[in-house]
Amino acid sequence: MLRRHCFAIACITCLTGNLYSGDWPQWRGPNQDSISMEKGLVDAFDPKGGEGSNVLWKSEVAAGISTPIVMNGRLFTIVRDQPDTNMDAERVIALDAVTGELLWENVYNVFLSDLPAERVGWSNVCGDAEMNRIYTLGACCLFQCIDGETGKTVWSRSLSEEFGMLSTYGGRTNTPIVYENLVVISGVTTGWDETARPGHRFLAFDKSDGKLVWLTGTRPLPEDTTYSTPVVRKINGQDVMVAGSGDGDVYGIQPRTGKILWNHRLSRRGINTSAVVDDAGQVYAAHGEENPEGTEMGAVVRIDAVAAGDGSGAAEVWRTESLTVGKSSPLLIGDRLYVVEDSSRLHVLDSANGEEVGKPLKLGTAMRGSLLYADGKIYAATASGIIHILRPTDTGLDSDFKVRLPKGHDVGGSMIAADGRVYLPTTGGLFCLATGESSGDAKSAEAVRSPSSSSKSEPSAASDASRTITQLQLVPAEAIVHPGQELAFTVNAFNAIGEPVAVQMGDVAFETTGRATVGSSGVFVPNADSAHVAATVNVRLGDAVGTARVRVIPVLPWQFDFTPGEVPVTWIGARYRHEYRKVDGEPMIVKISTIPKGTRSQTWFGPTDLHDYTVTADVKAQSGTSKLPDMGVIGQRYTLDLMGESQQLQIRTWAAQLRMAKSVPVTWQAGVWYTLKFSASVEDGVAVLKGKVWPRDEKEPDEWTVTATDEAANLIGSPGLFGNATNAEVFIDNVTVKATE
Repeated sequence: MLRRHCFAIACITCLTGNLYSGDWPQWRGPNQDSISMEKGLVDAFDPKGGEGSNVLWKSEVAAGISTPIVMNGRLFTIVRDQPDTNMDAERVIALDAVTGELLWENVYNVFLSDLPAERVGWSNVCGDAEMNRIYTLGACCLFQCIDGETGKTVWSRSLSEEFGMLSTYGGRTNTPIVYENLVVISGVTTGWDETARPGHRFLAFDKSDGKLVWLTGTRPLPEDTTYSTPVVRKINGQDVMVAGSGDGDVYGIQPRTGKILWNHRLSRRGINTSAVVDDAGQVYAAHGEENPEGTEMGAVVRIDAVAAGDGSGAAEVWRTESLTVGKSSPLLIGDRLYVVEDSSRLHVLDSANGEEVGKPLKLGTAMRGSLLYADGKIYAATASGIIHILRPTDTGLDSDFKVRLPKGHDVGGSMIAADGRVYLPTTGGLFCLATGESSGDAKSAEAVRSPSSSSKSEPSAASDASRTITQLQLVPAEAIVHPGQELAFTVNAFNAIGEPVAVQMGDVAFETTGRATVGSSGVFVPNADSAHVAATVNVRLGDAVGTARVRVIPVLPWQFDFTPGEVPVTWIGARYRHEYRKVDGEPMIVKISTIPKGTRSQTWFGPTDLHDYTVTADVKAQSGTSKLPDMGVIGQRYTLDLMGESQQLQIRTWAAQLRMAKSVPVTWQAGVWYTLKFSASVEDGVAVLKGKVWPRDEKEPDEWTVTATDEAANLIGSPGLFGNATNAEVFIDNVTVKATE
């Protein structure tokens, strides 16, 4: 007989600020566990449609590989825009959740990325009902806050240009979460100064204005980029954000402060699945790579987060190896854990000991999405479009329904449930599935929005410990200012378990390094003659210290001749991959070839809102090499690349897709200095791009070597450098940036 407690679902408060109300506001649902409280959902459907098919509507506009969300009567998702045209891009769209009508779209370019077009829309949007806003990380690491009503961008941060976030050929792009007043995103970044070494880092922004509140890194030099979405739960009396990292560990982090509480080794490589956490603080995580010990691939692990946090005992309760669960995240229902291997073999495990219950069920050939539990049923969609509706039993699972979608309907995302409907995203279209009884019950996009609760938590007790300040936070945690420009910091204070505590500005003391001042009110002012330097600002109260970092970057023009004897500290992605040298008395920097994962990379010099400027640089390939490197400059999110093996000069913006690219043959050789010059401007909404190259010792030619236009113009962007030193080192000197005449 089925144990009565086995499939009971705990009522967990959604930490985004609302209790469950029928919406599906984030990738894994209102409680970040892939569980819905919806009833009366479909038991079967006919994907061909028609009367009695239980297909309420199908939207080809919403076709893609992203998992949608539903909030306030609207469905939001990410899709590719105008594929295989010179306008090829990415877009966030909003549909009426009841009718499927397209309500708005927010289109943005893919730029300076190695991501292939097939991976556009890999991430998932996240919604915030309190502010009716959508948060999304684009394929090129453009992080946006979008108004849910109008589709207009409220604020954006270019995480590649500002923090060196990698947009790789593998296309692994993370999904944000909203927690109180914060929106948190993560990825592998290569920043500036002490963050120059690559690391998987979590970045928390103020959800209202986009200011960076905190940045926390895991172990440097991770093996992988990942797409593990964090889960927030209250564990042992405090809110904890649990997330997999590129270094192979599962981390517990205070979500308000970014303080790392614990970490546990799960894999030798990056973790792509999200964990699930029960009410007792037990974390269930899975991976599909090498285990820390032995030769077995993949494992499902139970971690006691309480023991991990306080060191009271062994944190790992059990580990079931040889289950390659690298893409589909675990589903916990009562005392049963459901995991799907990458090959689509579904296993039921006893959560107490990790032992298998019943026999595994083969769902198809591959599985990328995650399971959905709703209305007493488990919904599963394989990559090739085989859909299962399963029912948990005391011996494992029973199959209630199975159907194969038409050809061209592959599934990369996950099924969701909201307001009486099930949504199935596929590459051929997004299905809305509902029975006749439930299809019209839910609110439409025009319905009155439900009120939301407060987004700010206060200390849970009035004890002395709850009022004791042990952590201080300066906001913004990072910023760019011009010489002489004021920057006002705010101070947040927290107790030991990350709860907010009131603090008065008069109680704290500020200090700063570098050629700058900071007053008692927290206003930072760099000296008027400082340029391309960094400063650190500290705030202190007793033993508590908060730190922020500032880059001081002047307005154009800029000139870098490297006479200070270092790689500029303010450059993003530079100090780890470049080194200063003096060759024949000439100072320069060199892009080195001894970092296998960093030989092909980009570097950025400053603010992302610059436009209509010209970049020049002297470049030289290492003498005596048999294969030439690639050497280039970046302007306004376009690259001018002097390509070694193909002997050409190319202008492009999206390396993997080349939606716009112009190339001309250029013969050049190693051991010779060349000058690259690249002009980017916008005329009548069209980007006008001009590049030239010539031997440095010769006169600059009057004519441009290559010219191009782009109707889907990048309007702004930071200047920078591009290089691929896999074949040979690249020498760089005399870099300038000035307004285009």
